[in-house]
Amino acid sequence: MERASVKIVALLLCLSIGALVVKAEDPYLFFEWNVTYGTISPLGVPQQGILINGQLPGPRINCTSNNNIVVNVYNNLDEPLLLTWNGVQQRKNSWQDGTPGTMCPIMPGTNFTYHFQVKDQIGSFFYFPTTSLHRAAGGFGALDVHSRNLIPVPFDTPADEYNVFLGDWYNKGHKTLKKILDGGRTIGRPDGIHINGKSNKVGDKAAEPMFTMEAGKTYRYRMCNVGMRTSVNVRIQGHAMKLVEMEGSHTVQNIYDSLDLHVGQCLSVLVTANQDPKDYYMVVSSRFLKQAMSSVAILRYANGKGPASPELPAPPPTNTEGIAWSMNQFRSFRWNLTASAARPNPQGSYHYGQINITRTIKIVNSRSQVDGKLRFALNGISHKDSETPFKLVEYFGVPEKTFKYDVMGDEPPSDKSSKVSIASNVKNATFRNFVEIIFVNEEKTIQTYHLDGHSFFAVAVEPGKWSAEKRKNYNLVDAVSRHSIQVYPNSWAAVMTTLDNAGMWNLRSDMWERNYLGQQLYFSILSPSRSLRDEYNLPDNHPLCGIVKSMPMPSPYKA
Repeated sequence: MERASVKIVALLLCLSIGALVVKAEDPYLFFEWNVTYGTISPLGVPQQGILINGQLPGPRINCTSNNNIVVNVYNNLDEPLLLTWNGVQQRKNSWQDGTPGTMCPIMPGTNFTYHFQVKDQIGSFFYFPTTSLHRAAGGFGALDVHSRNLIPVPFDTPADEYNVFLGDWYNKGHKTLKKILDGGRTIGRPDGIHINGKSNKVGDKAAEPMFTMEAGKTYRYRMCNVGMRTSVNVRIQGHAMKLVEMEGSHTVQNIYDSLDLHVGQCLSVLVTANQDPKDYYMVVSSRFLKQAMSSVAILRYANGKGPASPELPAPPPTNTEGIAWSMNQFRSFRWNLTASAARPNPQGSYHYGQINITRTIKIVNSRSQVDGKLRFALNGISHKDSETPFKLVEYFGVPEKTFKYDVMGDEPPSDKSSKVSIASNVKNATFRNFVEIIFVNEEKTIQTYHLDGHSFFAVAVEPGKWSAEKRKNYNLVDAVSRHSIQVYPNSWAAVMTTLDNAGMWNLRSDMWERNYLGQQLYFSILSPSRSLRDEYNLPDNHPLCGIVKSMPMPSPYKA
């Protein structure tokens, strides 16, 4: 009997352990960040920048799909602060999205702990500050999401990975730039290009190598354009780049001598160290600017001998030919339908081209003057934030005290001379509707747009005017699933997505001058059932501000 009792106890213990295993949460990664001002010199001119733990770029979040990310952020600036996690979908959790429409800011001298899950995602993303004009001061860093071990990746594990942050830069401080915009003027052209917060020229003997490779090995370079307004082109002396991932999707592995990277966009390339062991230049140059700008970084072979050649690889065409070249490169990007995504199902199992479109939203950007001051608009509405985030007043049931829904139509005004209105631009969207968004750019400058909380299929980019007949040109088979899209001058771009993530989500221009002066909106996507299956409740640690600060808490969502 005694032996039988031992067996029963052992069995119960095994069952208990099994239950714990089944209920176990996905792994947690914890970070503590101190956000401060510090002196930086991306273009050789000392200025006030935003550092995280004393670094620019900031600390890397290196994680795996489904990991829980916990970041305790201490704001030691003299201004309110928010960080957004560009490209992380924040499933059911717009509370952590870090935009002024969803969260009260972290006030100076206080801290806030972000807690989110990189649910069913892979890819190269980045974080940056969304408050004020802080994006012009730095505060950015890498958020790299790897596939889980059980899910095959369509390339061999690289010898190492490097994060490369590219972008334009202004020598005027962010507070000065903000005053210029608040005064109704443009901040104008940037002063130069940086690579990971540094800029070097060919032949600079003081330049240290930024990346090191061993002969015969292959490396992954995760590249993001974190600039304010300028598209760039990237190329590496003597080395081809194999594109393998773009904004969370594995791509068909085409080989490129150079790649255009537009503001807010990220991609991954594989580079094999198959040349003579010495130094080589990575070259980053501006696109579509009248006066070109460029910067270089040194790639050094371990035990290599000899400096990089001063002869740089030629840039792609410019002007009208350059737009056509860049547009053709976009068309060469394809989703890798034979690869697995973060989910166990193949990426190609989602046949988006066979889903009926339930709503078409056509958006035209514009630049104008309102009361003598520069403003940017979408369909005649120039967005303004409110003291109380839209998500909060909606959750507390009093949105009418802060904004009106749907002040912007699904079609641009028929009268192009219509006056631009400044208003909070929040559009109602039906949960799980499959929508088509057409971005029309009638201006002479390139645009880039980003959608929070979702990925979309970038099905077409073409010159000229959009019409319903253009749908026959859409890629309905293997368009890359991504979260940003560029729109060339006097052109249009079409994307398709399912609005299946309940919450308040920002659709914005990634050209930050335009964003700051109104070229953005929010989609309000409510779950009819008010269920925890669709959206999380307001987190206990979420700060309250504005009109909801003294209001009684609403009834929480239930399972």
